[in-house]
Amino acid sequence: MKKTVVIGANGATGRLLVKLLLQKGVEVIAVVRDSDSLANMDNHHPGLQIVEADISEISENELAHYLKECDTVFSCLGHNLTFKGVFGHPRRLVTNAVKKVVQAIESIDSKNKVKIILMNTAGNSNRDIAEKPPFSQTIIISLLRVLLPPHSDNENAADFLRLKVGQHHEKIEWVAVRPDGLIDDDEVSNYEIVTSPIRNVIFNAGSTSRINVADFMSDLAIDPELWDEWKGKMPVIYNHA
Repeated sequence: MKKTVVIGANGATGRLLVKLLLQKGVEVIAVVRDSDSLANMDNHHPGLQIVEADISEISENELAHYLKECDTVFSCLGHNLTFKGVFGHPRRLVTNAVKKVVQAIESIDSKNKVKIILMNTAGNSNRDIAEKPPFSQTIIISLLRVLLPPHSDNENAADFLRLKVGQHHEKIEWVAVRPDGLIDDDEVSNYEIVTSPIRNVIFNAGSTSRINVADFMSDLAIDPELWDEWKGKMPVIYNHA
């Protein structure tokens, strides 16, 4: 049975991801700041282990302890949409978490590769390929990069995977999933996965239900062919109209 770690498991998408992973027969170590945030979940599920810890404060050694038996790590971290959440500390929450995960994996004495699956954003261009966002989008994103720390945090987290981990790491493979216009829905619906955004993410954004993001991310962990198709890439996910 596969075993995974989910960081940010108490978030809107993280909770759905944990639920779907368990339904698909995957064991989950859910790292949450407050275990009460998963109160409505089946805490007695035999495949679920809840670790109450702040990812910003957990030590690399402790994180490595949880990772050593896992083949996949998910990051569903995000900044709270409050003034403190957007402009307060830690401003590099996602980036620092990704770095800590990478360092923890590198410290583990194992020959098996670990997958890192990062929830990112369609507003972040994949600079490994020749993406050409509309000029209007480029201008606004440039402003957001300066004015809104969460956007630059998302960019830096993906850049760390692209540039520091790269395509040929001996212990790590990765995918950064880029949804557009996150919305809530109760059931998985039809969705499409594309290499690059097909819409202007500022002025003509599409929509992606969180449960579809969770479904795609969970499938990446368990479907070898899907993983081989997208590893080292930054796929964009949209709901079908």
